[in-house]
Amino acid sequence: MVNQRKILLTVTVLYTLFVLYFMFFAFGRGEASEHTSGYTFIFMPDNFISLPSPSDLLHPSLMSMVGFGNTIAFIPFGILIPWLYRVSFVRFISLFFIAILVLETIQALTFLGSFDINDALQNSIGAALGFGAYKLGFRYRSLGLNLVATAISGMVLFIALWGVGAAVDKITTKVEGPFTAINEWTDTSGHSSAGDKPDSILINGQKVTPDSNMYGAEGGDSRTFTYKSEGQTIFSFDYGCPEPTNYSGSISVTRDGNEILTGSGEDQRSNPDLFPSLFKIPLEPGDELKITIKGDMKAWDVGYTRMQYFWN
Repeated sequence: MVNQRKILLTVTVLYTLFVLYFMFFAFGRGEASEHTSGYTFIFMPDNFISLPSPSDLLHPSLMSMVGFGNTIAFIPFGILIPWLYRVSFVRFISLFFIAILVLETIQALTFLGSFDINDALQNSIGAALGFGAYKLGFRYRSLGLNLVATAISGMVLFIALWGVGAAVDKITTKVEGPFTAINEWTDTSGHSSAGDKPDSILINGQKVTPDSNMYGAEGGDSRTFTYKSEGQTIFSFDYGCPEPTNYSGSISVTRDGNEILTGSGEDQRSNPDLFPSLFKIPLEPGDELKITIKGDMKAWDVGYTRMQYFWN
């Protein structure tokens, strides 16, 4: 019994050192700290239950592995510590969470990482899973049966967490709704346009069929249209100079007075492979776009999609 306890304590210490190495020195943290000039503290919890989807694991990235590691790597603490010491779940998880907060703070203050409350919560959830697996698994006289039951319990609890995280992510994440075309638009001079929709246009020899509308300037003049977002939306349109053209047109877009797009017929002449071009931008409530179209330039399929929850 004494030898078993010594082995457990040694394993726990070695595993703790292993995890600390990854928290403070892996992934080039030392080199990155030399180029960090400010502390990073993230106090706002995000969807910390969510884990990378199975499709993410088919082509794993560093971030997807970190997402898994933040939970899986801390499961052993939930098994080893209650195995070593008699401790209630509340006492264990409270002390563990405080310890992780201290480590996260040290990471931030030493520029070897950042303080991220989401990481601390994910680490603690991993430890809680381990604790649950230990309580469910250690019910037999045989050490081998206890370890097998604990491993199976841990996998079941982890898969359950994965499913809960996916459900929460599905419920709390907004997605694009159906496209709404702007088929009647008034420019800044007060003139209304129904948005002509030709059967097709030619852009650099490519036949393009507008689905909903097309806007442009009359007789080479300039027209400015305004769109003000009334919610979380994604505004979009295609643009280019239809043939025949002398490439004299242009288009510009500003958001709240700041220019975010400029395009011209000369750009199309110089880079024909880039046209027709698509402009697409996410907007917050109250954002205002001003779209100025000059000369031969046209914009079509102008409209927006609202960001909404899946049940809407």
